[in-house]
Amino acid sequence: MLLRTRMTNAPPQEEAAPAARILVAEDDDAMRAMLVRTLRRAGYTVVEVEDGYELGDYVAMMQGHGGTLVPPDLIVSDVRMPGRTGLEALGRLRDQGIACPVLLLSAFADEETHAEALRLGARQLLDKPVDLDVLKAAVRDAVAHP
Repeated sequence: MLLRTRMTNAPPQEEAAPAARILVAEDDDAMRAMLVRTLRRAGYTVVEVEDGYELGDYVAMMQGHGGTLVPPDLIVSDVRMPGRTGLEALGRLRDQGIACPVLLLSAFADEETHAEALRLGARQLLDKPVDLDVLKAAVRDAVAHP
């Protein structure tokens, strides 16, 4: 059997970088579905949790807390949720030494909430209803410049 090989001068193709992993925490089902759909269509890998309880469990299982889960590349979280607020989860992350960027969303954020979010190290607090183009730009920036 004769095998033919073809030689080319083309450079080897680079492997595509893996998609950034984003954790979305939102207790409103319709809002969560919209966020997840938007981020997946933008090419991200998305894990979703439906409230502050699940967000707290996820954070507790991250490697910085002795767990086995690798922190995501970005967390997008509602501020007001049953169980644990986005601000409480952010504080816990930082207490554990986990520095992944966090974008917070809120329909009820006043200046004090914005200041607290920034003090705790949130990348940004976006007001709801969030413009999806603004969200995608904030996500791109947070993932590109952790």
